[in-house]
Amino acid sequence: MTDLFYITFPVSGVTTWGFIPPLVAFVVSFFTSMGGVSGAFILLPFQMSVLHYTAPSVSGTNQLFNIIAIPSGVWRYIKEKRMVWPLTWAVIIGTLPGVLIGAWVRLEYLPDAKNFKFFAGFVLLYIGIKLFTDMMKGKEGDKNNAPGKDKSDFIITETRFSVKQVEFRFGGQKYIFSVPGVFSLCFIVGIIGGIYGIGGGAIIAPFFVAFFHLPVYAVAGAALMGTFVTSIAGVITYQVLSYFYPGVSVAPDWYLGLLFGAGGFAGMYLGAKCQKYVPVNIIKLILCFCVLFVAGKYIYDFMK
Repeated sequence: MTDLFYITFPVSGVTTWGFIPPLVAFVVSFFTSMGGVSGAFILLPFQMSVLHYTAPSVSGTNQLFNIIAIPSGVWRYIKEKRMVWPLTWAVIIGTLPGVLIGAWVRLEYLPDAKNFKFFAGFVLLYIGIKLFTDMMKGKEGDKNNAPGKDKSDFIITETRFSVKQVEFRFGGQKYIFSVPGVFSLCFIVGIIGGIYGIGGGAIIAPFFVAFFHLPVYAVAGAALMGTFVTSIAGVITYQVLSYFYPGVSVAPDWYLGLLFGAGGFAGMYLGAKCQKYVPVNIIKLILCFCVLFVAGKYIYDFMK
C-alpha cells in the first residue's frame, strides 16, 4: 500500500512521496507570504537540489505553483483592504514584458543548471544584504509600522495616483513612490524573475521594502498579485516554447505543480491572515533569511 504514495512524475522524472510537495509548499508559503513572496524562490532550490529536478521546465513548474497557490493569499489581502491597487498595476505592467524576455534568456543562454544557480545566487545575495542592512538601519521607521490594536491601522486609505507618482496612507503614515521608477525597476526585476521562474513579483517585494521604504504590510498583496499575473504569462510562454525546443524539457510538470500548488494555497491563506499579528522586523527577518540561505546554497554549489 505504501508504494501507492511513492510517485514518479513522468514529465520531470521526479520520484518522491506524494505528500512531500504539498507539505513543503505549505510550510514555505505560510511564512514567505507574510512578506508578499509566494515561496517559489525556496521551492526552486528544493526541486533542484532535493528532488533533482534540474531541467529548464522546473521554472515553468514553479510558476504553475504560483498560479494555484497565490489566489488564496491575494483574496485575504483584498478582503482586509490591504491592496494598494496603483502599486499592483505598476508591478503587473512593469514585470510582464520582463518575465517573457527572462523565459527566453533562460532557455537560450542559461540552460545549464550550474550556471543558472550561480546567476540566481548573486542576484539573491545582493537583495538579501540590502534587506539586512535596511532592517538594521531602519528600526525607527519599523516602529511606525508595528502591529497596532486598532484595525483601521491596517487599511489602505486616501490613495491618489497619476502618471508621475502614487500616494497612499497606511498606519497613520503617508507614503509616496515614483511611478516611472517603479515601472523601470519592475521591468528589470521581471527579466530576473522570468529567468529564475518566480514571476518577478517575488523579487520586487523585498525591493519595495529595502529601496522604496514602503511598509511590508501594505506591499505584500500587490507583490503577490503581480506574481500571480506574470506567472500565468510565464507558464504559457514555457508551454509555447516547448514546441520550439523539442529536445529539451521545457513545458511545466503539471502534476507536480498541482501538488505544490495545493499546499501553497492553504499556506498562503493562513500566512496572509496571520501577517498583521507579526512584527515587521520578524517578517523582514524571514525574508532576509530565506533570500540569503538560497543565495549561499547556489553560490556554494557553483564553487564546489
